[in-house]
Amino acid sequence: MARSISLCLFFFLFISWIPKLTTSYPLSTKSRWIVDEKGQRVKLACVNWPAHLKPAVAEGLSKQPLDYISKKIVSMGFNCVRLTWPLDLMTNDTLAHNVTVKQSFESLNLFDDVIDNHLTTPGWCCSDNDLDAFFEYPNFDPVVWTKGLSRMATLFRNVTNVSLDNFHKSTYRHKLGFTYTMSKDHILYCIREKSTCSMHAYKTLNEAVHAANPEVLVILSGIDFDTNLSFLRDRFFNVSFTNKLVFEQHWYSFSDGRDSWEKHNSNDFCAKIIEKVTHNGGFLLGRGFPLFLTEFGANLRSGDISGNRYMNCLVAWAAENDLDWAVWALTGDYYLRTGQKHMVETFGVLDPNWKDVANSTYMQKLSGIQLPVRGPGLQSKKLLFHPSTGLCVTTNLSHNLPTLQLEQCRKAEPSTFNPTEGILWSNKMCVEAPDVVGQKVKLGFGTKCSKLGQTSATHMHLSFKTTSNGSLLCLDVDERDNSIIANPCKCLTMDASCDPANQWFKVL
Repeated sequence: MARSISLCLFFFLFISWIPKLTTSYPLSTKSRWIVDEKGQRVKLACVNWPAHLKPAVAEGLSKQPLDYISKKIVSMGFNCVRLTWPLDLMTNDTLAHNVTVKQSFESLNLFDDVIDNHLTTPGWCCSDNDLDAFFEYPNFDPVVWTKGLSRMATLFRNVTNVSLDNFHKSTYRHKLGFTYTMSKDHILYCIREKSTCSMHAYKTLNEAVHAANPEVLVILSGIDFDTNLSFLRDRFFNVSFTNKLVFEQHWYSFSDGRDSWEKHNSNDFCAKIIEKVTHNGGFLLGRGFPLFLTEFGANLRSGDISGNRYMNCLVAWAAENDLDWAVWALTGDYYLRTGQKHMVETFGVLDPNWKDVANSTYMQKLSGIQLPVRGPGLQSKKLLFHPSTGLCVTTNLSHNLPTLQLEQCRKAEPSTFNPTEGILWSNKMCVEAPDVVGQKVKLGFGTKCSKLGQTSATHMHLSFKTTSNGSLLCLDVDERDNSIIANPCKCLTMDASCDPANQWFKVL
């Protein structure tokens, strides 16, 4: 069977396993939110599934059948897939129509394997010297690019419940990108770059894809490996379909410099980097546009200190802003990557066997940002979020005196904290901080409420002074039973040798 037909069937069969709930299509935007046809918030909690490397087939199908992988994705709490694909799939007739999956594998000596890449020609992505990364580069033809995007948009014009990603590698460096999301739960990324051409050229490209599929969401990408949209701070990109416009941004630990998170105090560095990320893209939320964090992730196979610290900061920021997102990546291993067969994806949420979760702690962290907490059609719920675990603070009434503990956010009772007042409320009771280190934090009915302060640059340490000697303690988590306790505040500033994440609580 020709690959183009195989991929069409793949997209449809995969997404058919995703619960439809009450979502009605097509999707559009309402202020900073993505909404369905009824105007209800739709939060995209996605995983990247690479299919852009040679042989331009979704990874993992040699290890597990499509049915198993599809159900596994749903069981991990994801509700969409960002599926990458090479432009050649739409513009190279030999690849798209005359080469079967079997022939592609045989030509690469990969009969039992699969691969990944988001660029023009199938391969790994990306570098500073890609030949198709910019206008006037040897392998970039804007006419061919527009043709490929329009064909892909047309191909899925009448298809519902399909997720697809066309993330061209040129998003990565010095370019302006366009991502077209087929709004019938059908996500199609089309990325192009910023160089000598004018904003009018981008508008022409967007309008061409919109004409091919008017139900599409158009997602505008950034420059500098898609980390920077700041060029829109003092100008804007006008299109005829403003209720279809979304912006995307990437953020990895290495976006901030190799091993930088390990070299700096986490509070100081997190606050600094969030300020930069907000300046580069987060500001669009305040201007009433959705921001889609389409790539982030960390090494799940080894002790990645920088990656772990960065992820705690990122998850706190994503939770605070209730972002749509797509984690990199589903991949356990690749059919062929940079000449190596069966290369393990260290950022992959699945093991190389494509059967088991690679890191359950990581998946628990992500679960805390999978469900929406506010937006059109939702009753806002105030929570106290613990980024390190992906859990939320709730009351524990199993003891004689009520205490606090961590619980899945969807089950947690509301918690409110007013920084000016300094009182933390949960289930109509307030925190009564203990005087003894390591003691559980108790709840009372307003007679002995403790005043808490947001200590540290991140404002995620909730601290108080003891009545006995005035020493400074912070809320912490007892890892034995997830109860909230009081401990000496740690790593507040300067010190890069320790990790404060266990004492981080984000007020949502």
